[in-house]
Amino acid sequence: MCDELTAQDNDRAEGANRRQFGIGMGAATLAMMLPSPADALSVAGRAVAITTPDGSADAYFVAPAKGRHPGVLIWPDIMGLRPAFEQMARRLAESGYAVLVVNQFYRSTKAPFLKPGESYDQPAVRERITPWRAALTPAATTSDAGAFVAWLDAQPQVDRKRPLAVTGYCMGGPMMIRTAAAHPDRVRAGASFHGAALVGDAPDSPDKLIPQLKGGYLIAIAANDDARAPGDKDVLRAAFTAARVPAEIEVYAGADHGWCPPDSRAYNRTQAERAWARQLALFAKQL
Repeated sequence: MCDELTAQDNDRAEGANRRQFGIGMGAATLAMMLPSPADALSVAGRAVAITTPDGSADAYFVAPAKGRHPGVLIWPDIMGLRPAFEQMARRLAESGYAVLVVNQFYRSTKAPFLKPGESYDQPAVRERITPWRAALTPAATTSDAGAFVAWLDAQPQVDRKRPLAVTGYCMGGPMMIRTAAAHPDRVRAGASFHGAALVGDAPDSPDKLIPQLKGGYLIAIAANDDARAPGDKDVLRAAFTAARVPAEIEVYAGADHGWCPPDSRAYNRTQAERAWARQLALFAKQL
């Protein structure tokens, strides 16, 4: 389950939906692709800086303009915090959530760090990001998660009487599980979308942390990720069942790795909307 392999799938894929979306997509176009809910709340967003043990993380926070709401932390995919994820956060806020989406690479660079037309499947971009990715050890992710959860809980728009949710895309999938495992007192819902390396041999691999989770979870798996590691979904199902933690684990037919963000080469609108709806259903039940 990794971007290096699925880059080849993107190159082979045919159809406009594989070619017309790039990092340079404007905010207006993204807004058209991600329609607001019928009962959308008025929201306000802003760039923020969050102090962590390792520095200052740049991030984007958006919440309904009035009231207090459940908090949601979003870990982006390997292309980081950018307009597509800000728009996704805004859309989620319109459904009644206070949403923080972070630049997980803050130790190495500010976001956004990709130029128009750049993508992770380009060798030069991959070479640039690889050392940033290496710095995101399990310990670093867990440390960051603590700072981000604490920051969310300190915001007046966040209702601390209600649980938090965490979501992760691609490399953010394991980060979601690590966050939820480290903060079961606060996190009661989590969603992984085309998550990478959710199953491993290390004692602290994400699947081994499932017994520490509370609440309910959504694991949305890309079809080509499943084709490469068909046993992973079974390992995850067994781990959630043994831990008695409810989880919806599904392979999204016809959806390749990266199908959810609207600026991805693999964007699949139909399946992305279905995954979004399942996320909202999970949050409504658990938060």
